[in-house]
Amino acid sequence: MELEATSLIKIATWIRAEDTEYFSRAFSSFPDLTLCDAREQAVDVGTCDGLLLTGGWDISGCFLKQDNIDASLIEGSDAVRDAWEIEAVRETYARRLPIFVICRGLQILNVAMGGTLCLHIEGHRHFKDENAQPLKYLVNSPYQFERVNSNHHQALDKVAPTLEIEAVHATDGIIEQVRIRDYPWGFGVQYHPERDVFYSSFFKGFAKACQDAKFACGSRKIS
Repeated sequence: MELEATSLIKIATWIRAEDTEYFSRAFSSFPDLTLCDAREQAVDVGTCDGLLLTGGWDISGCFLKQDNIDASLIEGSDAVRDAWEIEAVRETYARRLPIFVICRGLQILNVAMGGTLCLHIEGHRHFKDENAQPLKYLVNSPYQFERVNSNHHQALDKVAPTLEIEAVHATDGIIEQVRIRDYPWGFGVQYHPERDVFYSSFFKGFAKACQDAKFACGSRKIS
């Protein structure tokens, strides 16, 4: 006999007010999934089925474990958000639940896992909604896009040992996509898949992974 679903699939996240519409649309095909936004309410990551980290301002210098930090390059940081997201990464990783990180989220993942950042790069701040930046894939990935809507001024420098580079910018080599090594489902991108239906496979894959994780913990798999 098939068991009844006990609850919604819950995703821990922190989403800026201006990005809420994008993510609501990106997950609109998954009515059994709810985004628990720590910007709006307290979120217990330990009760959630996956983690989504999204775009925003730079990470505060106090969380960067690297030398020669030029504080003038750090724009609009939010230490409360930084602390919550870094701890959320570590807790979710320890539980081996799905992790999907976007733009600033990729930088948080790398820092939380022991990597460092380039605090300023040129040429990546003008493609917020336009899929114009060419990618070069270094490994086979289930998520591949010839061009992306990358929009950022910081980037990964030293990559954390738990991460594997999947794709770089085809012109300047800036890291644009990673996966978590030896992990059930974990991906990070420097571009903005929430802004275009072109990237729907990423959200479908993440939602399915969170669904499977919940099912593995004893709930019915929801179609």
